[in-house]
Amino acid sequence: MTKEKNNKPSKELPLGFVDRQEKELLVRDFIISNIKEVMIKYGFQYLETPSFEYSDSIGKFLPDKDRPDEGVFSFKDENKWLSLRYDLTAPLARYVAKNYLEIPKPFKRYQLGTVWRNEKPGPGRFREFLQFDADFVGTKSLQADAELCVMISEILEKCGLSKSEYTIKISSRKITEELFEKINVKDNQQKLTVLRALDKIDRLGWDAVKELLGAGRKDKSGDFTKGAKLKIKDIETIEETLKKKLPETQDLVEILKIFKDYNFNNFEFDPSVIRGLEYYTGVIFEVSLSFDVTNTKGQVIQFGSIGGGGRYDNLVNNFGKFDSPATGISIGIDRLVYAIMQKKEFKVKQSKPVVICVFDKNSMKEYINVQTLLRKSGISTEIYPGESKLKKQMEYANKINSPAVILYGEDEIKSGKPTLRILSSGKEQSIRINELANEIKKII
Repeated sequence: MTKEKNNKPSKELPLGFVDRQEKELLVRDFIISNIKEVMIKYGFQYLETPSFEYSDSIGKFLPDKDRPDEGVFSFKDENKWLSLRYDLTAPLARYVAKNYLEIPKPFKRYQLGTVWRNEKPGPGRFREFLQFDADFVGTKSLQADAELCVMISEILEKCGLSKSEYTIKISSRKITEELFEKINVKDNQQKLTVLRALDKIDRLGWDAVKELLGAGRKDKSGDFTKGAKLKIKDIETIEETLKKKLPETQDLVEILKIFKDYNFNNFEFDPSVIRGLEYYTGVIFEVSLSFDVTNTKGQVIQFGSIGGGGRYDNLVNNFGKFDSPATGISIGIDRLVYAIMQKKEFKVKQSKPVVICVFDKNSMKEYINVQTLLRKSGISTEIYPGESKLKKQMEYANKINSPAVILYGEDEIKSGKPTLRILSSGKEQSIRINELANEIKKII
């Protein structure tokens, strides 16, 4: 007799995807509430765009293949490819082009939304994650770029970080454009390969990046990445230029002056900041944390940035002839949560319900009356949601970290005085129903 094949579905998740539990979600909600508060203060409009776009609307991320399956998650709908959005900037550009005559100029929008990246995951780096974006569209003023940096700093500090725990690194895409002229690189694909390599300086270090600028690099897993095939002398020129410490481009000189007017000094000029996306045209910035971040094994890891952005004056023009210079900043909310949860002083209150134990299903009306009374007083409360003996009900209450249980058996119902048992101490007291809410509020 042949053994039946096990066709049960896997309980494991694909790499780069995670289940998020309550504490992490509460921290995320806290961060989002602070973001929204700051956005309202700064005068940004809230916008939501769909998760899917036509693939050619985000085509800058797609390789030259028959199926656009690298970097994004896609499928074919009738005759057109659709892709889950890779970021929130390309959908914004599409939205601006579609609504160009109706929206104000400049257009200030912020968005919170899930994005998907079909790429190799790492610590705190997921294939599905929540992102926050804020953008100015329709202005060339570097006042907008400066305000984004000031704004993101205010958000981080409202979320519990001190000035010593983060830095805004700034540079300009004009530095690399001048470099390409200097080393005579004109091919757009080769430029993109160089930019993607340089964008990894902070994470991999110069030695690894120089391999990516040359013939290519094999990582620890054995994966090989093709290099930009630059000459050794050109690689040396790039390294020498990007290790300079003084900003020389006009846009950087101007934004530093605006920072001074804001009395904003929590920034650092770093020409090695590249921002790998090819649509940046001017000032670029990156938000880096300066405290140690550990992985699930307790090992300190190279965490990298939690976000960044910059000026992209030509992106909306992909959809037609629109005069829409723009600048924006993005923060990976889940990466920020991953890091900020490791700060011991960062705590969130997890409200757990008081559990009303069930002694007799025929007394359900009395249990519901107590539950209704407590809920009206703003107390999280539930009647034990099952059919078990008292011991199992107590185990359930302890498992969910309930602060207390209410014992309301036949004798307590007759006297009108439920017994309140505080689980942390085991202390019990008999309390009249109309005084129950006040007593519970003393312990939660």
